[in-house]
Amino acid sequence: MAPGSLVLLLSILGTPGLADPGPLEDVVIDRYYIPKICLREVQMGDFIRYHYNGTFKDGKKFDSSYDRGATVAGVVGVGRLITGMDRGLQGMCVNERRHLIVPPHLGYGSIGVAGLIPPDATLYFDVVMLDIWNKNDKLQITTLSKPERCNRTVENSDFVRYHYNGTLLDGTPFDSSYSKNGTYDTYVGTGWLIKGMDQGLLGMCAGEKRSIIIPPFLAYGEKGYGTVIPPQASLVFSVLLVDFHNPKDGVFLEHLEVPESCKRRAVTGDFVRYHYNGTLMDGTLFDSSYSRNHTYNTYIGKGYIIPGMDQGLQGVCVGERRRVVVPPHLAYGENGAGDKIPGSAVLVFDVHIMDFHNPEDPVEIETVYRPEGCNVTTRDRDFVRYHYNCSLLDGTKLFSSHDYEKPQEVTLGTNKVIEGLNRGLLNMCVGERRVLIIPPHLGHGESGARGVPGSAVLRFEVELISMEEGFSTFIKSQVAEGKGRLMPSSDPEKVIADMFKNQDRNQDGKITSEELKLKSDEDQEKIHEEL
Repeated sequence: MAPGSLVLLLSILGTPGLADPGPLEDVVIDRYYIPKICLREVQMGDFIRYHYNGTFKDGKKFDSSYDRGATVAGVVGVGRLITGMDRGLQGMCVNERRHLIVPPHLGYGSIGVAGLIPPDATLYFDVVMLDIWNKNDKLQITTLSKPERCNRTVENSDFVRYHYNGTLLDGTPFDSSYSKNGTYDTYVGTGWLIKGMDQGLLGMCAGEKRSIIIPPFLAYGEKGYGTVIPPQASLVFSVLLVDFHNPKDGVFLEHLEVPESCKRRAVTGDFVRYHYNGTLMDGTLFDSSYSRNHTYNTYIGKGYIIPGMDQGLQGVCVGERRRVVVPPHLAYGENGAGDKIPGSAVLVFDVHIMDFHNPEDPVEIETVYRPEGCNVTTRDRDFVRYHYNCSLLDGTKLFSSHDYEKPQEVTLGTNKVIEGLNRGLLNMCVGERRVLIIPPHLGHGESGARGVPGSAVLRFEVELISMEEGFSTFIKSQVAEGKGRLMPSSDPEKVIADMFKNQDRNQDGKITSEELKLKSDEDQEKIHEEL
């Protein structure tokens, strides 16, 4: 709308700077700046705040709110202003600028104001409207954006963390959390905030943005606040809710993916290996095990991790994906952690469980197939051939005997394979197939091995191909490996029988691991004893 002159009750009589039109009967209004957006116009009974310069026709100034350094606040249409100003201010928008020409009979008349305004003076005002409100006004809330997922909204007594820009109704900024590089953190509905903000934050979702317009009687009222918020000022807050919680909150769990088969769930004392992404409630990433290409490994329920995660990992299954939302009093509290986790921050962990075990776990043996009529089974010192597939519990393939030309060969009970596998191969029949779950203390331990992560639980699929019983097989395997030789030109079986008799030191018909020692081992022990 182009600037023009609006005359109340009469036709256009003129504008400042034009030829004198003669005596005026009403106020002449020149709307020389009208904002593109006008949400509200001044009406009778409205409270307003405005700046003005007052001059005579010759340009001489008789009054100015700017010179006093304070806006004028008052009510329109109730006789508190001169009649010409009452009329000239009606219909104005916030930030609109007007020139007003007020004839004497609508100003100070034939009396004037002693020493300031002579009798029968025509007054010229340059006015800018800064604020409009009414005692019947309510909070004005506009949702600017809102997350698709919103499981919970702010209620009274919640503790909130939010960013804001605060301006007066005319757009003048008075405060911003962004300039302080930190959120504003406080309780809602407990009197810590102005009433309008207490009400305006209710019902918000984490990540939601709102514009909240607060009338003065729900803000700082007649007194204002310091030098930045004038008396009777409406306030506009642009708010981004970062996160919120209630001091009574516990850990919130969201089960994103649970395997169909879950034979066992983690409990206090279990050692868990898991990957995670850790974010703030607004999605800001603060840590990730994936970025380190290494799982996070820890005991649960023993205080090695924050209480919220100690609780949040209870009951997980191997392979489960779970979201754990941890309130600050179960995380890093008011102080936060480092420069990535602010004080009083709610933390969100998306976890993927790789495996878990208990230090007391034995080898778990599942017989998949066992031939009928099996009377002979493996025992320590038997020489066995077997096929195997080895993987992690998440299905990651590690090793397989099928990648080689022949099955794996080993003499049981000779520390040639990890203890868990040795145990899992005992009491098997030829042709039998088993699945073995081997905890790390019976596998490769905390350090792991080439291709095997530390503290990893291993899964073996084994099939026994053949077996040869007893001491004779063991000795022959030692010879084959170059760890000894039999007396040449002698009967091998007789030599082995004599060796058995010598090694069976208590003559009980069997040889224990203590009895079965190479000469080099015995010599080494003697050296140690001498030391």
